[in-house]
Amino acid sequence: MLFRWLAYLFLAVLGASMIGVLLIVFAALVVIPTLPSLEVLMDYRPKIPLRIYSAEGLLIGEFGEERRNFVKINETPTYLKQAIVAAEDDRFYQHGGVDYIGILRAAYSNFSGGGALQGGSTITMQVARNFFLTKEKTLTRKFSEALLAFKIEHSLSKDKILELYINQIYLGQRSYGFSAAAQTYFGKSLDEINLAEAAMLAGLPKAPSRFNPVVNPERAKIRQRYVLKRMHELDYISDEQLAKSEKQPLPIHRQVRNSAMPAEYVVEMARQAVYQRFGEEAYTRGIKVYTTVRKSDQEAANQALRKGALEYDSRHGYRGPEGFIDLPRNDANLKKNLEEALQPFHDSYDMFIAVVLTTSLNSVKAYHKGGEVIQISGDGLKFAKRFLTDDPKIGNQRIRPGALIRIQKNEKNVWQIVQLPEIEAALVAIDPIDGMIRALAGGFDFNLNQFNHVTQAWRQPGSSFKPFIYSASLEKGFTPATIINDAPLFFDAAQTGSKSWEPKNFDGKFSGPIRMRVALTHSKNLASVRILQSIGLRYAQDYITRFGFDSDRHPPFLPMALGAGSVTPLQMAVGYATFANGGFRIHPYFIERIEDDEGRILEHAQPVIAGMNAKQVIDPRNAFLMTSMMQDVIQRGTATMAKRLGRKDIAGKTGTTSNFIDTWFCGFQKNLVTVSWAGFDEPKTLGKNETGGRVALPIWINYMEKALKNIPVATYTPPQGIMVARINPETGLRDERGAMSEYFFNEQLPPQAELPTEDFDSIEALWNQLY
Repeated sequence: MLFRWLAYLFLAVLGASMIGVLLIVFAALVVIPTLPSLEVLMDYRPKIPLRIYSAEGLLIGEFGEERRNFVKINETPTYLKQAIVAAEDDRFYQHGGVDYIGILRAAYSNFSGGGALQGGSTITMQVARNFFLTKEKTLTRKFSEALLAFKIEHSLSKDKILELYINQIYLGQRSYGFSAAAQTYFGKSLDEINLAEAAMLAGLPKAPSRFNPVVNPERAKIRQRYVLKRMHELDYISDEQLAKSEKQPLPIHRQVRNSAMPAEYVVEMARQAVYQRFGEEAYTRGIKVYTTVRKSDQEAANQALRKGALEYDSRHGYRGPEGFIDLPRNDANLKKNLEEALQPFHDSYDMFIAVVLTTSLNSVKAYHKGGEVIQISGDGLKFAKRFLTDDPKIGNQRIRPGALIRIQKNEKNVWQIVQLPEIEAALVAIDPIDGMIRALAGGFDFNLNQFNHVTQAWRQPGSSFKPFIYSASLEKGFTPATIINDAPLFFDAAQTGSKSWEPKNFDGKFSGPIRMRVALTHSKNLASVRILQSIGLRYAQDYITRFGFDSDRHPPFLPMALGAGSVTPLQMAVGYATFANGGFRIHPYFIERIEDDEGRILEHAQPVIAGMNAKQVIDPRNAFLMTSMMQDVIQRGTATMAKRLGRKDIAGKTGTTSNFIDTWFCGFQKNLVTVSWAGFDEPKTLGKNETGGRVALPIWINYMEKALKNIPVATYTPPQGIMVARINPETGLRDERGAMSEYFFNEQLPPQAELPTEDFDSIEALWNQLY
């Protein structure tokens, strides 16, 4: 009887097994035709983000949903491949896609451990899931995953499958693939990581969020030790390597925005340019854009701009907290609530947002992002001291618990209260020979204001525009020695194009008849208006287009002489480059080349070069004379502050518009043109005496001081057709006994002074008699 029952049981189990096998075969026959094509694997095109680099090849920007660097299997370190296999699928090179032994081992481990401690997915199955399937945990998905794994193994080699896995798997922090993860977590390329780092990366696929070394360093270390132990058990590493790697410290690279070199405005310009060419594909094709900006120049530009803006801001005092939040007493979740309150606010480089916790006249305690509570006292309170008092003029803007303030460490590493400036600024530096942009800072902080003031801000240039009017006058027969009357003027509305106008000099004084060189050196407004009157408005309007300006933005009215039109800082840089390079019109460019993901060049810059294929737009003698006059602006005029650079080869012009709204300094050395601007986005006065020489010039100086370091002082050789003659500085006439020398076009030498000046009431009368 017992034997019969055993026989029945055996037949029942056998029948059930046969039915199960038949069901599996049937299911496979149904599912296999619906499996996706492996074409995407055979012709693998990973989504590689758009990357933007400096001239030296430093990564300065990245755009795309997935951080990814494609790496071939033969370029992958051996110990990384071993670590991946040890952690995820130690029988990878033995099984055919589904590891039955591994599944049984995982099942046993899970059963004996009382929970789901191990999974049965092979690397091939993970590739199938990552490329074709969802992550839902259903029997149907698992069945399809296994069938796909068989199909993949039948079509691809083991090394190709592992290569796909290495490049496709998600590893946290928006990083896809091990190469991107190496850069994200360790700031290294894949071929630079060591064994300990490889083991930590190999531990991430199991649970990228749980074992993320940035978020959970302790768990990441535990997982890393597990991977190292498995590598040792599989004889991939020795006892010594195991011991050394387990103890080896792993500094985690915490990414700072564009940490290699902050150049966000250039990065955004490059992104827009590439998107216009390639559309949405720009973000997935692995395009590389190499810009022209250099690390040293860009950092100098950023520092100079921020320093200048903050110096202006400090002169005008503290304005009070940025805002206030409720700060409940005895809040059990205080830290969490403070972090949430600070979330909408962005730190600006080393200027951190913080919440005031307690205050007194001599001390402020504040909390800033990340949980640090800092104490500010002594000189750290000096800037905002008034807002700690009960001054009735301050009212509810007083610094009190719940106030949002900015904090920063000074040069002595002491915390101080600071504030973000309201003023904006811009700086651009270009090579005048070919137009290559070496540095571009479009504002104080891109993350706070994305408006690019270098390319998008149309502002009045003020007196920095005068050199273009003076250049036009040289073509009309004027010389640096021509006497111009700096005397009062009045114009009615018909002459100005708007309302009656009585121009004044900055100091409110009149100098009478002066040489044109002196008029530019000291930025005499009335002399400049008379020059424009003399050469003709339409002529001047047409002439300035040679430098790249838009004629319709400079209406033909007399205020044009004082820079009443509209320009961008980049336009001004191009215009001044014409003086620096001897009279050629160049075109600015900031992209050196564009490559695809395999390094093939898609586009390469083809700049026009001064002296070669650039168009000559002004006489080289004109450029030389203008440079000479603008050198005097620095040596004895409105920009003498720049003499601190200790160079004789720099030239330029200050600019300040009416009511101190826009401030400029445009200047150059033979091989570098730099323009700085400062003002408010919503035009308003910067304050009395906040001129180009006081606000914009220091920015220019601080940049040029670094940019020209170790650059030899250049010489400007007079071009053919220039003569030197001694003149009488009061009359501008040739006089062998004259006190100074002046440059002239050969054909424009002034007459010899022969008439006694005492026969005339004034130098102006003498000039009128002679000319």
